[in-house]
Amino acid sequence: MAEHTSIEPEQLLLIDLETVPQHASFTSLPDAWKGLWADRVSKTMPENSDPAEMYEQRAGIHAEFGRIICISTGFFYTDAGGRRCFRLRSCNHPDEKTLLADFIGQADAFRKKNPRFSFAGHNIREFDIPFICRRLLINQLPLPDFLDFSGKKPWEVNLVDTLQRWKFGDHKNYSSLQLLAHALGIETPKADMDGSMVKDVYYKEKDLERITAYCERDVVAVAQVLLRFLHLPLMPAANIFVAPKS
Repeated sequence: MAEHTSIEPEQLLLIDLETVPQHASFTSLPDAWKGLWADRVSKTMPENSDPAEMYEQRAGIHAEFGRIICISTGFFYTDAGGRRCFRLRSCNHPDEKTLLADFIGQADAFRKKNPRFSFAGHNIREFDIPFICRRLLINQLPLPDFLDFSGKKPWEVNLVDTLQRWKFGDHKNYSSLQLLAHALGIETPKADMDGSMVKDVYYKEKDLERITAYCERDVVAVAQVLLRFLHLPLMPAANIFVAPKS
């Protein structure tokens, strides 16, 4: 996958997702899945890794063993007063199939209004987009054409990935969104959690709204990073809005 060389902010649908293991712990996995996870660990994890420990740490980032609990989206627009604004909306239904259908409907509606649209996000090329596509198939939902990149030419792929742009061709480099934002002088709100806490906040605290707020903050951070890449003014907090829940 490659990304578009020119960026039109109002044509971007920014996304970020949060995932957790499908089961709260390794011991609650069905026996067949325990064996499959142990096999996965033996091929991709450090030697002598404990499958139960690695399940706690890593299962949520593998589409076969994890699931999506929130997808937050955002888009730029210009208001009646000529201000650049940003609007957030999150899909966080407890049923993953319903969540995915909601997201696809939202993305399709945005595409119809913005025929030159691209998805945008941080590391979406290697994580968010493939994870969504795999979970669509696992949930027996059709893969929409705007997510099916098989056989497409590089210029036909509608992705803008801030991680890839920051790499500048250096495939060894990885920078987290938080590091990139700080490097570019972008202040991010002090968060009460980070990605390593999502599983426990979901399964132990059962606080999906807290996770959603965390996911939305990441979408805003990506939006500001993109504006910095484009040499455009950052948005003040007063220009950022969250859509009411439907």
